[in-house]
Amino acid sequence: MNRLLLVRHNQGPADDRVASFLAARGASAVTVHPFAGEDLPDVDGFDGVVIYGGPFAVYEEARYPFLLAEARLIEATLARDLPLLGICQGAQQIARVLGAHVGPHPQGLHEFGYYEVTPTPAGRDILPGPLMLAQSHYHGFDLPAGAELLARSAAYPHQAFRYGSAYGFQFHAEVTEAGLRRWQAAEWAAFGKPGAQTRAEQDRLLATHDAAQNDWFLGFLARLFGPALSQSGVAAS
Repeated sequence: MNRLLLVRHNQGPADDRVASFLAARGASAVTVHPFAGEDLPDVDGFDGVVIYGGPFAVYEEARYPFLLAEARLIEATLARDLPLLGICQGAQQIARVLGAHVGPHPQGLHEFGYYEVTPTPAGRDILPGPLMLAQSHYHGFDLPAGAELLARSAAYPHQAFRYGSAYGFQFHAEVTEAGLRRWQAAEWAAFGKPGAQTRAEQDRLLATHDAAQNDWFLGFLARLFGPALSQSGVAAS
């Protein structure tokens, strides 16, 4: 049986920390790219779902009909109480399915680089203290009704939430140094935008904080997906 369903919004290399987490445990996954016309499978038969970030405004379903299919997948995953992680755009998609507003920052601020994310009292079981985490976005989300706010940053008050078995993270703890370098070289890189860091600042913060980001995120993935993978016969060491 396949273990995790990974929904991606670009065709870049799968060298993120979710991929390394799965490889370290010998777990299997199915990766789909709905934006490229690939059909989403039924969530039955999977032990969890990850919806990655991407460049798509989640409220533009008329322009990007695949977002509607992903919304149905989110609804099905929530209904089955399966572990679900939404990263950046993925978190915004979960928030929208739950009825929350998603849109650009009211002052046009970007988070592009590494920013301090601080846990709320409810979030300290997930994030014990402040942590510098990778970010690349200028949209945010309101807290969905019935969700717990887990973390915030100075510019974006809703950085992480929990709703049942689902987690939404605005930040990109999955991104590795290789992933950051692709961001920095991309045409869409937000250098010079309000709130964005310079490349030199990003490089300095990467060197200082990447190891802690890695350790925290792999621990979180083990907590979220490890029990289900273990029950399915995959080691969750």
